[in-house]
Amino acid sequence: MFFYDIWYFILVVPAIIFCMWAQFRVKSTFGKFSEQRTGMTGADAAREVLRHAGLTDVRIERIAGELTDHFDPRENVIRLSESVHDARTVAAVGVAAHEAGHAIQYAENYSPMQVRAAIIPVTSFGSKLVTPLVLIGIFMGLTGFIYLGIILFASVVLFQLVTLPVEFNASSRAISIIDNAGILTGYESEGARKVLNAAALTYVGALALSLMQLIHMITIAKRR
Repeated sequence: MFFYDIWYFILVVPAIIFCMWAQFRVKSTFGKFSEQRTGMTGADAAREVLRHAGLTDVRIERIAGELTDHFDPRENVIRLSESVHDARTVAAVGVAAHEAGHAIQYAENYSPMQVRAAIIPVTSFGSKLVTPLVLIGIFMGLTGFIYLGIILFASVVLFQLVTLPVEFNASSRAISIIDNAGILTGYESEGARKVLNAAALTYVGALALSLMQLIHMITIAKRR
């Protein structure tokens, strides 16, 4: 993203390696528990979690792709990937229940989710300007542009920081309902928990990488 100096290799490269490992971990864990069959599809599990929480107005749709599952609060719909929606596996149930957890958060006005939604426009706009601003600052010797890029990138770090409790809480809600409603039991429930824990590592990795990039940008600004 920026000059590849010694600080880049000290700060950013280890975070990149961690992110790659986290991505490998979530795919391998999902693959492992996709081979563990259960009696309920991912879509059925999402409906059951929602029913247990008293929500009846959330739609569930199938979408293309792998691990593209998400909850869209604008349309109040849970979109499940092909490998989750119709699959009768422990991995599919865990992922679908997690997305239902997000729908419950939205229905209950969960504060961190509201904060994340509020700063999305800023981070979306700011993230597109970070690289041009920093590069202009470096090549034209305009330190102010670098610091402006740093401020905008800090909003991205803030977004990812707020994302952590949102994701962890959704998984916690999902596992609690999975256990209490008897959607999965015993080793199946433990398998779903492992899938969601592995997925959580990707968010930790994204935060770590962004934080290291932010620190690296600050070291660049201080050397101008």
